[in-house]
Amino acid sequence: MTDRRPDGYRERPAGGPTLRADVVEVYIVRRPAPAPAGATGQLADVAFLQLRRTREPLRDTWQPVMGHIEAGERATACALRELREETGLSPDHPACRGVWALEQVHPYFVAAIDSVVLSPRFVAEAAHDWEPTLDASHDAHRWVKRAGAHGAFLWPGQRAAIDEIVRDILPETSPVRERLRVG
Repeated sequence: MTDRRPDGYRERPAGGPTLRADVVEVYIVRRPAPAPAGATGQLADVAFLQLRRTREPLRDTWQPVMGHIEAGERATACALRELREETGLSPDHPACRGVWALEQVHPYFVAAIDSVVLSPRFVAEAAHDWEPTLDASHDAHRWVKRAGAHGAFLWPGQRAAIDEIVRDILPETSPVRERLRVG
């Protein structure tokens, strides 16, 4: 018995990778120190935080904040928890300027677990002088300026997230900035 329709399509998949959406990414950005009166800030001067992982997978690579959604946890709650656990930043921290959800989700395939992963993404803006307090899953951090971000972030989806943040979240006049704000 076949589950193929007359047009050749299958009604139900017979196999293939699993689809997962249990990983979140949080990008932390900070603008440069306030400019003198009358000067305008440049989005090219913003910096993105990267953390060097101490554990597999991805040990010794530079990544944004990342984590797994726990049973019963919402993606936004996971993002805020991971942000606090991995860096010490939270929405109520005096250095936090806001948290936003990104609209785009970049699918990627992980061969080791035969899964297509869809990772909800978020961005937190920190004060120009804020520095993270790292947890045990990271041993170093660095700030990467926008101009060098494409060369510093490992994955195409991360580079796309950087572009979305600069285009849609950071400009105060962005039509979607307030619609994507979390909390």
